[in-house]
Amino acid sequence: MSLDFSFLDWHLISSFILKGLGFSFQLTLIAMLGGIALGTLLALLRLSGKPWLVLPAAAYVNTLRSIPLVMVILWFFLLIPLLIGRPMGAELSAIITFTVFEAAYYSEIMRAGIQSVPKGQVHAGYAVGMTYGQTMQLIVLPQAFRNMLPVLMTQTIILFQDTSLVYAIGAYDLLKGFEVAGKNFNRPVETYLLASIVYFVICFSLSMLVRRLQKKIAIIR
Repeated sequence: MSLDFSFLDWHLISSFILKGLGFSFQLTLIAMLGGIALGTLLALLRLSGKPWLVLPAAAYVNTLRSIPLVMVILWFFLLIPLLIGRPMGAELSAIITFTVFEAAYYSEIMRAGIQSVPKGQVHAGYAVGMTYGQTMQLIVLPQAFRNMLPVLMTQTIILFQDTSLVYAIGAYDLLKGFEVAGKNFNRPVETYLLASIVYFVICFSLSMLVRRLQKKIAIIR
């Protein structure tokens, strides 16, 4: 069987691909922002030194990092509607799941970033009368974000790749768009091949941006 890409035109892209690409980007952006915010909070709890804060945060992070993402997606999609008594929808379920799941990974990145800031700066903050929260907000977190920015962006690229797993619950993402196009034009092999090329181009381009960013940060240091 020979490959035939003659069906590829603007109608295909506008009708099937752009909708899925839009949701994949939306899911990535929301999960990144929400995951970093929640992950930063988890990191601060784990570094607080108070067992009643450390233990729940550590349990959250270690539990989610030990479970395959596709299982978490299915759990949220199937269990949350039972708990709230009404269907939630695949797209909303995916957004909640990815935000909660990615927070565990962003938490470890942020924890490493916070620990990379010299402790002398923390002690200096305390010495001038700052509280723990003020020291973190004004001294530690700005430096930690700068130190960890390339790693955070790399995790976001992985997050974008993982969005294809929402296919398991029927959400209309980029991969789903190509699959529907393949069924409509009876060219599943070609559309899956195109999907892999699109994912590669996007992720490779973002990786190049991360590499340039890493060099700039190295120069600043």
